[in-house]
Amino acid sequence: MTLTLSPLITKVHFPPISEVKRWLAERPDDGQELIDLCQAVPDYAPAQELTEHLSALLADPLMSKYSPDEGLPEVREALCGYYHRKYGALISPANLCLTIGASQAFWLAIVTLCRAGDEVVVQAPYYFDHPMALDILGIRGIYAPFVEAQGGLPSVATIERLITGKTRAILVVSPSNPTGAITPPTVIHELLELAKKHGIALILDETYNEFIPGGSRPHDLFGDPSWGGHFVHIASFGKTYALTGYRAGLLAASENFIHHALKAQDTMAVCQPRITQHAVKFGVEQLDGWVAANRDMMGRRHDLFRAEFLKPGNKFQLVASGAFFAWVRHPFIGCSGRQVAKRLVDEAALLSLPGEVFGQDLEGYLRLAFGNIREEAIPEAVRRFRKMAA
Repeated sequence: MTLTLSPLITKVHFPPISEVKRWLAERPDDGQELIDLCQAVPDYAPAQELTEHLSALLADPLMSKYSPDEGLPEVREALCGYYHRKYGALISPANLCLTIGASQAFWLAIVTLCRAGDEVVVQAPYYFDHPMALDILGIRGIYAPFVEAQGGLPSVATIERLITGKTRAILVVSPSNPTGAITPPTVIHELLELAKKHGIALILDETYNEFIPGGSRPHDLFGDPSWGGHFVHIASFGKTYALTGYRAGLLAASENFIHHALKAQDTMAVCQPRITQHAVKFGVEQLDGWVAANRDMMGRRHDLFRAEFLKPGNKFQLVASGAFFAWVRHPFIGCSGRQVAKRLVDEAALLSLPGEVFGQDLEGYLRLAFGNIREEAIPEAVRRFRKMAA
């Protein structure tokens, strides 16, 4: 006799990256070196001075202990300095909770805001972990459709039409995962005003905020003294400092919101690991120049990728790109994104993600994470796409 599982979790699709990486075991050995455009992980190591700093801390027995649920006071104080530089933020340590990656920050936000049966308006294409979490919790995602002509940027008017009496939040990711598109600050401001109008939250996932070209300020929402009334912010320092395995996330919201979120934090993770917190503190205090250099490098990769991909004769169409990602339409009519992505693995040794894992009716697209690929490999990667569709 087997256990009966929750019907909510059994209906949720398997993690897409795990699914796609399983294809590698079935791939024929044709001598081609794999080019991985699948998972959005910086391909470079953390800063050497950061790893040396952490090495010196490991002998301290305190590193093995719990911290306060929300994080060490000195780390949150350092983060306030970072947010003041980055956003002009009027923010205090009481507005911050350090989390096990941005994914846990999202869970904290949702369980603090919503109960089963509530609705969240989500801009598509979406980051697949978000609807997976909503479905597991019995919260209904209402999806603002992807409009190719708009490059996937949110339409405030469309989102407003989707708001009902059950809506608790609007969810936007900027820069977008999967398209790379950067929502303009004016649109982000309009979305917050819309949230205020309807008495709901704007949840803004800014995992890739340090990869906006030129280091431009993503928005000015934090500059309003009352920003926490309807704004919930999610961040990932794992991408910023190449520490994805350290699970360095953050939730920023009103002091009252954080107070109640800590109830879930205590039952879910207790606290972010101390070593991760010290890594984040060192990063925000010492590594602005290192982050800027990597931002510029990613910008060069993006520009080279676009230039190569847009040369005449490529039947794959570049629809949107920026930050870490490119969103492309494949040329194989009648084929799903999964079918095309599997063919790319088997025939071209190219690993990517199918569009349908990012939203309904997106089988015609693929997500490419060029943040994983060095500049010298980009022409060869694009050559394989061209050959595949020749």
